[in-house]
This record gives sequence, structure tokens and C-alpha cells, in this order.
Amino acid sequence: MKFWKLASALAVFAVLFASPFAAQAADPENTMIITLKNGDVTIALDPTLAPKHVAQIKKLVREGAYDNVAFHRVIDGFMAQTGDVQYGDMKDGFDAGAVGTGGSELPDLPAEFTNKAKFKRGVVGMARSQSPDSANSQFFIMFAPAPSLDGQYTIVGKVVSGMELVDAIKKGDEAQNGVVSEPDRMIKVRIAADK
Repeated sequence: MKFWKLASALAVFAVLFASPFAAQAADPENTMIITLKNGDVTIALDPTLAPKHVAQIKKLVREGAYDNVAFHRVIDGFMAQTGDVQYGDMKDGFDAGAVGTGGSELPDLPAEFTNKAKFKRGVVGMARSQSPDSANSQFFIMFAPAPSLDGQYTIVGKVVSGMELVDAIKKGDEAQNGVVSEPDRMIKVRIAADK
């Protein structure tokens, strides 16, 4: 009996620490906290996977650019997309017709695709246009695995707590590719190190 308890404990330990996100979860400098209407979602950013993308996200967070930005495209069973700081700010300049097409004043980034992590539930990836080198400020959180995205989109981190709050984000119209009318928003976004 003791052997099986020890073996089980070792298996759990191995799974937790084999993840590329395990070390980042405890690093306040690479922990992003998104306040939603029902509570906080904690994301472990991983600069070892996408250093330029993580740096740009942290810069935008520290500028307050993500505060009040809508979850403009949410597809049940797939993902919730947000981060359009140009057209998605629900308190200053929200444009329902343009949200999802904007970015920030910072430059677009070259792709940082990886084979070290996969698009699974809770993974955070960067949205982009047809060009692989067009990610800027928009990102999405996966509701479920999507192997078709692996190696095609940049992974920046993973939700480590609050995924049930992500699940509760208002879903969009399937006939409109997930576009959300009267969307939920990120009320406040901060880096844990910036208390």
C-alpha cells in the first residue's frame, strides 16, 4: 500500500514539474492576473517559450492598456479572445464594428512558435492575422485542446487558477464566428510583482 502511495505521489510530482509552465507559476514577474466580474484569473507567462511576446504583454499590462478590454470573440468549446486595446476598451473607444481588428501602438511581433508546448485547455496564445508575424496585443485562452493550432500560433502561458471564471465568460454567436454582443471584459490586468 505504501508503495502505491509513493508511486502516485511521484507521478503527480513528475506531471506538475514536467510542464513548461510549472516554474513560471510561482514567479511574480511572469504572473499576470486578470480581474473578471466574478474574480481573478491567474496566468503563468512563459518567457522561455516566447520572450518577445511575453515582454510586449507585460509592457501593455503595466501601461494599463488591457484594463476594460472586451472578450470580443468567444467560441464555446474552443477559446475566448481579448486584447484589442485599440477598439476593445469598453470605457474609452469601444467600437463593436472594428473590435478584433486592432492592436496597440507597439510593433507587431515575429512569430515565436514552439514544439515545447501544445494548445490545451487553459493555454494562452497570441491572436494574429494571416501573417505569422502579425501578433501584437490580442490573445486568447483555450477552453479545450486544439492541435490544429500547434506550431501555427505563439503560446505565451497558461491559466494556473481561475479557469472556471474563464469558462463563465459570455459566449458569442456561433453563426457570427463567436462575435459577442455586450461582451464581458477584463476589468483590471496586472503583473503580480507590481503590488
